[in-house]
Amino acid sequence: MLLHPDDSIAVIFCAQRTGVDEDGYQAAASAMGALAAQQPGYLGEDHARSPDGFGITVSYWRDDASARAWRDNPEHAVIRDLGRGKWYSAYSLHVVRVERGYDWQK
Repeated sequence: MLLHPDDSIAVIFCAQRTGVDEDGYQAAASAMGALAAQQPGYLGEDHARSPDGFGITVSYWRDDASARAWRDNPEHAVIRDLGRGKWYSAYSLHVVRVERGYDWQK
C-alpha cells in the first residue's frame, strides 16, 4: 500500500482474465508496470487477483493529464488491444480523484 497525495488521480482497472496465454500475460503485465513507472506523474500502484482470475489494479497519478498520457501511450495501447483480444473476458475502468488517503502497517 502506498500513500498518495490528496487531489491525485486513481485509475481503477477491474478485469476478469480468460486464462489464455498466461506466460504472455505475465510478460506484458511486467513490461507495462515498468513502463508506467517511467511515465511523468506516476505515483505507484496497488493490485490484487483472486484464484478465479478476477483482478483489480489501481494506478495513482499526480493529475488527470498524467493519467490520460498513460492511457494514450502507444506501447500501452498495443498491450490494451492484446488484452481485449486474448487475456480478458471483461473489464471496467474508473478514474477517480483521491481526496484523502491513509496508510497503516504493522
